[in-house]
Amino acid sequence: MSQPRLFVDAWDPAYGASFEAGGGGGPAAPSSAQVDAEVELPATDWRAIGVRRDVPAPDVVLLVDGVRRIDASVWTVEDDGGSFPGIAASYAAGVVRCDLERGAAELAGAKVGRGLFTASPSAQDVVAGRIRYPVHRVGGTGELSKLPAAVQAPLTALEVAVSDAARTDGDLLVVDGPLRSRRQLPRTLGYIKTQHSQYLDARLTAVVTGLTPGQRCPVFRLGTAWGGYSWYLRLPVSGGAPWAGIVRVECSAELTETEAIELADLSLVTLPRFASTPYKDPRAPQNLIPIAGLERRLRGLLGDARLLHRVLTAAARGIRR
Repeated sequence: MSQPRLFVDAWDPAYGASFEAGGGGGPAAPSSAQVDAEVELPATDWRAIGVRRDVPAPDVVLLVDGVRRIDASVWTVEDDGGSFPGIAASYAAGVVRCDLERGAAELAGAKVGRGLFTASPSAQDVVAGRIRYPVHRVGGTGELSKLPAAVQAPLTALEVAVSDAARTDGDLLVVDGPLRSRRQLPRTLGYIKTQHSQYLDARLTAVVTGLTPGQRCPVFRLGTAWGGYSWYLRLPVSGGAPWAGIVRVECSAELTETEAIELADLSLVTLPRFASTPYKDPRAPQNLIPIAGLERRLRGLLGDARLLHRVLTAAARGIRR
């Protein structure tokens, strides 16, 4: 009996895995989304697609990302004796402008936001000196475990704001993560580096896991309210695991099939050049080099976590007096 093949994920375990562990060593849960696999090619003709020689890389690529941090967990006590949990969170969004013609990258804009997220009807903004945490009231009962997800909407709005301010004609915008509410932005790609769901059947998945670096699968369409056109591509990677270096890219469902295929071709001549290497990044190659640098810069803009915790503690004491 031969021994089973063993692959070690290149990502540092502190960041989870580059795929969600499942029985097949790839995306874990089959998705219920309806998939139209015949956008670019008939399903029976699916094959790996390489770089098209007549597709030039864009002169300017903008990469946008956001970070968030919980500065403190809080509780509010109501007049009727009830109480509500809350979180004081800081978040920031920024965009890196990469001029491929000059080989230069620079921070093109960044914004910081803060908020107190709670279902409490009586909560007020927390202000301490120049630091303000405006109230963001959440629906439902406001369980503590669900509050971190409430930070995503204002963070996305911040990402849209910094993106709009930095855009020029002919650029390509790459969003780190799903497009979500940013589908209306022109020439925009969602870049998903961790694969959670299995969208394709076994035969089509075999095309994806058989990709070599610098190849992509045909464009397909996800028929859901949050869906759109999508495709997988493999970044430069030395490991041989089935999903090593594979990312999923998406674009707006409002585009024509021809426009979506053009963006897929454009992604193949653009994204691999930004791939990180294991000795520099524990999430290589999926964590793109400009995104990694942007994340470090944004975390610095959030401020000192311990100092903010002390500020919040002091502010809370003042409110109770």
